[in-house]
Amino acid sequence: MLNTFSKPESSPPSRRSFLWECGGGLGGVALAAMLDQDGKLSGERTLLGADALAPRSPLASRLPHQAARATNVIQIFCPGGMSHVDTWDYKPELERQHGKPFDPELGKQTFAGIGGNYAKSHWPFRQHGECGRWLSDLFPRLAGHVDDLAFVYSMQSKSALHGPAMFMANSGFIRPGFPSMGAWVTYGLGSESENLPAFVVLPDPRGLPPGGLANWGAGFLPAVHQGTVIETAANRPAIADLFPPADRAVSSDAEREGRAFLRSLNVEHASHRSDSLLEARIASYELAARLQLSAPDAVNLEGESAATRTPYELDDPDVGPFGRQCLLARRLVERGVRFVQIFCGAENTSSKKIRPNWDSHEDIVRDHGYWGRVLDTGASALLADLKSRGLLESTLVICTSEFGRQPFMQGSQKGRDHNPGVFTAWLAGGGIRGGSSHGTSDDLGWQAAENPSYSYDLHATSLHLLGLDHERLSFYHNGIARRLTDVHGHVIQPIIEASV
Repeated sequence: MLNTFSKPESSPPSRRSFLWECGGGLGGVALAAMLDQDGKLSGERTLLGADALAPRSPLASRLPHQAARATNVIQIFCPGGMSHVDTWDYKPELERQHGKPFDPELGKQTFAGIGGNYAKSHWPFRQHGECGRWLSDLFPRLAGHVDDLAFVYSMQSKSALHGPAMFMANSGFIRPGFPSMGAWVTYGLGSESENLPAFVVLPDPRGLPPGGLANWGAGFLPAVHQGTVIETAANRPAIADLFPPADRAVSSDAEREGRAFLRSLNVEHASHRSDSLLEARIASYELAARLQLSAPDAVNLEGESAATRTPYELDDPDVGPFGRQCLLARRLVERGVRFVQIFCGAENTSSKKIRPNWDSHEDIVRDHGYWGRVLDTGASALLADLKSRGLLESTLVICTSEFGRQPFMQGSQKGRDHNPGVFTAWLAGGGIRGGSSHGTSDDLGWQAAENPSYSYDLHATSLHLLGLDHERLSFYHNGIARRLTDVHGHVIQPIIEASV
């Protein structure tokens, strides 16, 4: 049958012409693919929010809204509720009120018990650095970095429960199912590395934090933006199931045929409708193939010099696991990972006497004494390591908890109860004005007093330093242009270094 769309017959091309046309055509296809992957065919790479023309690759690097002070983030999260009055927030009035009963007229004060007597910090506070910032003796090594730190003393949470407060600190909402800050950052900026995940999570070796996987989920954003977990319990950190088991029964030929069949099904499915989960799964498989080559080097700490390894105290049974997380975080941002989240503590599932996180209801001296040394060693080594390599200027380091603890003891026990009314977070690097502070708690450390701040403000500030406008970074979902900061949030200008 005559093909009505065929061209008139002509003499066959010469061999030289045939090769030229084929080669030029393949080169054009390759060039088009590379340009499309980088988003250059769209003619628009600047992120404008929900209406931005996204590049074909969801993790391709994107330009920010404005000049960025930081390109990477390392967030240290201390689950359980760190006691601000025993760590960062010096309260002379609390020392004067020590031993006196809590005044019930101040309102409902506890989460899990009856308010006991006011109790001063269990560790002395001293002034450090040129800024003269007060820190407790729980952090002798971090005290040496105080001129690089900015403290927000007026943080608050909307929940006294670990799970909801964790969700709020990570996603801006007390309910699960909303995208985490790491997911929003990679949605906005993409990845700096083609061979490593854009968002990596390093859970405590003891287990997952309160709330589990939802703390680094992508929510309604494309699933490719959720965090990739690297297990750090072993001496050699690893990504679970990255390599097939050595005793697998499937032959290489059968596996190859199975992948080809799976690909044909995926192509058929994708041709009929857009599926974020399928696209994320395909992207994860492609990344996994590259990770098999790049990940072993990225997580191999043995190549680090003794001078680098020593401050992290990797061989110490208590401090070493967190030190390994911190050293790995530095290696990851050094290799282009956009957002690294470290958890210093796990869920309350351990049967040991010491709490597996900062939730010090029974004995704050025992629990904070243990975790204080862990955080002090790893975080101070990380800051020094980043600074010595010139990475601190471009890496925003955040240390926070989901809420604080009460300025009085929990009934007759030796611990403190949850306090969502105020807690402290600190930041360093990436455009932060070292030695600065924002907000205050009241004289006893009971509630935020001056410039109360929520996760919205911390998130807005972090995005601002990354060059993203928190009011423009949005995603249309269920009829609403959703934001990390919801309808709230202000950039905390006093802790940002003045532009040159």
